[in-house]
Amino acid sequence: STQSTGIASGGLGLIGVAKPLMSEVFGGTLPHVVTAAFASSFILMLSVGNLSGRLAWAAISDKIGRRATFHMFTFGSMAIYASLPTIIQQVVQNQSVASLGAFCGLSVFAISIFGGVYSVLPAYESDLFGAKYVGANHGKMLLFSSTAAIAGPSAFLYLRSASEKAAITDLLSKVDASSFEAKFGSPMSAVDSLIEAKTVTVAKLMEIVPPGTLDPTPFLYDSSFYTIAAAIGIGAVTHSMLKPVNPKWFEKVEEDTSKAAVK
Repeated sequence: STQSTGIASGGLGLIGVAKPLMSEVFGGTLPHVVTAAFASSFILMLSVGNLSGRLAWAAISDKIGRRATFHMFTFGSMAIYASLPTIIQQVVQNQSVASLGAFCGLSVFAISIFGGVYSVLPAYESDLFGAKYVGANHGKMLLFSSTAAIAGPSAFLYLRSASEKAAITDLLSKVDASSFEAKFGSPMSAVDSLIEAKTVTVAKLMEIVPPGTLDPTPFLYDSSFYTIAAAIGIGAVTHSMLKPVNPKWFEKVEEDTSKAAVK
């Protein structure tokens, strides 16, 4: 359940912030490419990845086995989320459309894994614990995984907010006090209330910081990606420790007595 919850948290979190993430992270670097229509298309691509993953990963698991497939889920997702901040940096530094394509492609692949988890999970539970109680076991798994519907988007937004506050603090250390007062009409001693009122933002501070200061906006989601990667990493460890129940202890599925009577 730790593994499924981590992957679901990442998938649902990414879907939940997809449109603002695309605009904030890449809109300033590639404004002619990353338009509102592009951001909407990105959400559509994630939806296609979710659906195709449910079909493709189920077929793959039949070929290579469910346990091997779930190892691919955990280690693949962990690598993807951990690499996204580096790809973002490449886009910002080089204004690379190719790197933007890599970000979109890896995001879709991560969401395909999210979809694949829920298509393969019931059969995997049957492999681990037997077929008789797979419905009850799957219900318990879904109970844990359902927390991801809240935890995923909440984690992305909370960590983004924390990164934004840290970025504002860093930019304030570079701003001249007189420039700040001229821009916002208040002394720097009142900055806390101005931040609370959303008067002081990263975008506005970038207008008065010294030339050459790097805009931190594209990197506000980096901590979110690293945290999700770490959570999935914990899931990978717990999954590697999971051992199937010896088949000799499986309870056999009883034949429907009414059908047996007819026969």
